[in-house]
Amino acid sequence: MPDEYRPSLAVWKFASCDGCQLTLLDCEGELLDIAGRVRISYFLEASSAPEDGPYDLSLVEGSITTAHDVERIGRIRQVSRRLVTIGACATAGGVQALRNHAEVAEFLSVVYASPEYIETLATSTPVSAHVPVDLELRGCPIDRGQLIEVITAYLAGRSPDVPSHSVCFECKRRGTVCVTVAHGTPCLGPVTHAGCGALCPTFGRGCYGCFGPSDSTNFPAFVPLLRRDGMETVDIVRTLRTFNTAAPEFDAVADEEAGR
Repeated sequence: MPDEYRPSLAVWKFASCDGCQLTLLDCEGELLDIAGRVRISYFLEASSAPEDGPYDLSLVEGSITTAHDVERIGRIRQVSRRLVTIGACATAGGVQALRNHAEVAEFLSVVYASPEYIETLATSTPVSAHVPVDLELRGCPIDRGQLIEVITAYLAGRSPDVPSHSVCFECKRRGTVCVTVAHGTPCLGPVTHAGCGALCPTFGRGCYGCFGPSDSTNFPAFVPLLRRDGMETVDIVRTLRTFNTAAPEFDAVADEEAGR
């Protein structure tokens, strides 16, 4: 298909580890098919020849952590027909949002020899806190199957079919024995967004909440279960303040527990 008839795709990076962009590159055979249907106009991880916008679809990885980031994401939104955030950093601030609960100036003085040269915001925030977002794709990193679904759905002119239920549904579908019921292992599966294929419970470990809160979280009923399974208050706070620490559902409960 000639370039002028193919939709344009752009992939952008903010504060992140590049893991979600690498997930796209790891699609291998599927990526070759996608490359034949779209024009990859901006993707510095894969190409050193970026093109100017506008772009039909922009995928954004990473959280907003500087004043320059705020300006840049605004410009990206203006030249993007659709904007999809990918990964925990872009959708919930990422692990770097742990700074939201501390003094950034103290971190700077410990980490950098000359902190006066560092320009940063006091918080790490998701992209949706600054511009309208058409879809958030959760995960740390994202699931390649969900990513392919999002890209192909927009190419076909339909809405992506990305589930919003909890990890518990995935355990049931795989026939995985519930680690909490069978072994008393603390697990965030009941309140975590599906997408990982219940990877950790499949290997006998509790879910760590990599995909952030599901649309059906019920923390008033869930936290007592964690205590029943042996978790202390400090452990509950630490468990919720990881990949998706700034997700409102996780953040509110962690703050409440920390204030006990």
